[in-house]
Amino acid sequence: MTKTRSTWNPSQTIIDTARVTHLAQTLGCANFEDLRTLSLSDPARYWEAVTTFCGIHWRVRPKEYVDLSRGREFPQWFPGGRLNWTDTLLGHAETGPDRPAVTGVTESGAVETLTYGTLRDRVRRFAGGLKAQGIGRGDRVGLLMENGVAATTTFLAVSYIGAIAVPLFSGFGADAILARLSSCDATVLIVTTGFERRGKFVSTRETIESVRARLGPAVRVVARVSPAGPPEPWSDVVDWGDLARADPLPDAEVMETSDPFMLIYTSGTTGKPKGTVHTHGGFPIKIAHDAAVHFNVSRESVYCWPADMGWIAGALVLTAALSPGAHLVCYDGAPDFPDWGRLPRLIEEHGITHFGSAPTLIRGLAANMSDGALADMSAVRLLITAGESIAPEHFTWFQEHIGPGNTPVINYTGGSEASGALLSSVVVRPIPSGAFNTVSPGIAADIVNAEGRSVTGEVGELAIRDPFVGMTQGFWRDDERYLETYWRTIPGLWVHGDLAIRDADGTFVLVGRSDDTIKVAGKRVGPAEVEEIVVEIEGVNEVAVIGVEDPQKGQAIAVFLTAKGCDSEALVAEVGRRIRERLGKPFSPKAIHLVEDLPKTRSSKVMRRVIRSVYSGQPAGDLSSLVNPDAIDAIRRALTDKQDFQGE
Repeated sequence: MTKTRSTWNPSQTIIDTARVTHLAQTLGCANFEDLRTLSLSDPARYWEAVTTFCGIHWRVRPKEYVDLSRGREFPQWFPGGRLNWTDTLLGHAETGPDRPAVTGVTESGAVETLTYGTLRDRVRRFAGGLKAQGIGRGDRVGLLMENGVAATTTFLAVSYIGAIAVPLFSGFGADAILARLSSCDATVLIVTTGFERRGKFVSTRETIESVRARLGPAVRVVARVSPAGPPEPWSDVVDWGDLARADPLPDAEVMETSDPFMLIYTSGTTGKPKGTVHTHGGFPIKIAHDAAVHFNVSRESVYCWPADMGWIAGALVLTAALSPGAHLVCYDGAPDFPDWGRLPRLIEEHGITHFGSAPTLIRGLAANMSDGALADMSAVRLLITAGESIAPEHFTWFQEHIGPGNTPVINYTGGSEASGALLSSVVVRPIPSGAFNTVSPGIAADIVNAEGRSVTGEVGELAIRDPFVGMTQGFWRDDERYLETYWRTIPGLWVHGDLAIRDADGTFVLVGRSDDTIKVAGKRVGPAEVEEIVVEIEGVNEVAVIGVEDPQKGQAIAVFLTAKGCDSEALVAEVGRRIRERLGKPFSPKAIHLVEDLPKTRSSKVMRRVIRSVYSGQPAGDLSSLVNPDAIDAIRRALTDKQDFQGE
């Protein structure tokens, strides 16, 4: 592993005031290292302290830490406990009803802020409206709404009545929505009629009508007419505003810790989407933990991480901000409209202290933000990046240009199946550029070879040796597929699907997904290792590296990249030269293509499997999470452009 320099070295004041230090002190631990050791040696004591420290509101305290009667693969966390996870968030209305809870900012600049007192009232009223419609405990409720105040209210109200939210990506077509609603027998779909993107109104009504026509009366629709769109009547659906004005439901439904509150569907390479199941006693406790331990969020924080409510990040961001009583700022719009200064100005206008971004967005900001001061971002105290691996130079750029220039950047990786962090960083230890400085406390993570043995200094699978708080309870009504996906690759271990390298000092770097691994003449290389080399080249914006068939080597490297202001022939030559120089001649790319765009999800992950499919002439598979389908045609055009092809 290439040694990375530390971009963050904490002062003693930072160490002394960090929330993770305060948690350690409540357990009698001298430092973070002792805390993490305790979290694994005495998890019952650790998690009891965490739930108290994070202010988790119990109706009935749990009898024990975990029940493994169904096996290690299906743990029940905090058995005997009863709660509704929204009580923890809405409970801040008791101690600070006038403090800001959530602010929604639209692309056009409209701003709405709810205090904790007002948020609780809105949630109670919308919950009362849902109950009046006959919606209640255990019902699955699709949620197709843009990030903001209305979506926050709706998401919490669904949990408040004991129903189960099924978040849906705002860019989904009818087939993708149908697949998810049908899979879980949803009975309700709550939507907005559209949203703004780059100054234009994007209507969702045609998609919703298509879904309704195919599902029939089995699914009722609750619609909120977007203030940005035309005020078209929609007489045959339930009006969202009517529910929001209903008589309030004073008390939340009391739930068992194992009762689901959310199904998050994640797309596989093949087959139907997988519905990960998250419970009142799992995901919310893990995220409250991570907000304190990794993000250092407090009541005084102003937290913004633009994320679509249709993915795990939407629920994660909401929970991480509101659990400790912080102020959540939601932005719904393009990050580059009307220009790339949009997010810096958002930080200035709202005094944001904690800002999160996907690596793809960071690369876009780095390539397009002017050197001049776009806004006063001195309020920023901590930055977060998640979603995929990030090159050290972009990690460092993020730290130096977003905020005052000397804040910690927390790298964070988990996923829909894990709720929160498996690997991350803490502010009380040095943070190397582009890396993770710790395994998350309570997670028995390891880097292993194909036989399940620990490895250091070489690429291995990220695996978890014991069940962990926050892990999905399974796949919705599909235990066999869940076991096959996570528990049977290496018997006895949860294999997450990420490849990583662990250094001797306990630093970790992700190098890609297992199914993205390239094996050149028997030597394994992760796409991220190659991509980090290419993005260093001036003018390169984004890179995706895949493995392609090769008669001599078994597999060879193919590079797809976007760039601006470059001589294409010279750039292609430089890419090939740089890879050979850094990795060696055997890894010389078989093909290098300049493309107009790379296929990405809404959370800005590059979909390498789609590129592989197009390259090999195979069906592209599930494209429901793809935000820019035109990128597929751009790749097909590039594959016929011999000028961009670079033989070895």
